[in-house]
Amino acid sequence: MRNERNIEGMRRFGIVSRHEQLGISVSDLRKIGRPHRRDHGLALELWETKVSEAMVLAAIIDDPAQVTERQMERWVRDCDNWGLTDALCFGLFDRTPHAEGKAHEWSGRREEFVKRSGFALMAGMAVHRKELGDVVFLRFLPVIGREATDERNYVRKAVSWALRQIGKRSAKLQAAATREARRLAKVDSRSARWIGHDALLDSDLL
Repeated sequence: MRNERNIEGMRRFGIVSRHEQLGISVSDLRKIGRPHRRDHGLALELWETKVSEAMVLAAIIDDPAQVTERQMERWVRDCDNWGLTDALCFGLFDRTPHAEGKAHEWSGRREEFVKRSGFALMAGMAVHRKELGDVVFLRFLPVIGREATDERNYVRKAVSWALRQIGKRSAKLQAAATREARRLAKVDSRSARWIGHDALLDSDLL
């Protein structure tokens, strides 16, 4: 299923990796993974191949209930592009019992894609974790404010993503996220202002 044209297309969108790339679409990977959902052992084996698409497939089929903090740390260090980072955090790690703690921890890390992982976790939790109360997400807003001055493209986009998704959960969070977005739009930082304006362009936050 290797597709050279898809590999080049992925690279044009910034999905470049030190791992081997095959150019298999995520939709095809989901089809391949469907019969193997919650197969934790197979997911661990797939990740160790260090083939990008096999690693995405590992994120698709793994069982969040069996994912440990040690595994999360090991896997996140292998992330070197936004595609793999988001596949891992927005669908697997965000559903684990460790998600909130890792979101806080990783958002303060220096490595670009580890830091992005922290905010991708926040966005994923906001979308998928319906059982969580508003207080969990209110605790994320000061972190968003703290890290909004990071000028790196893949970080600032993830910070905006987290802020926007948090604001869509409830009326209370919408009001809080809107206040934070308006504050950021006035901060003396190009990145923070971009995040604030980007969030305010989302009609669900107005």
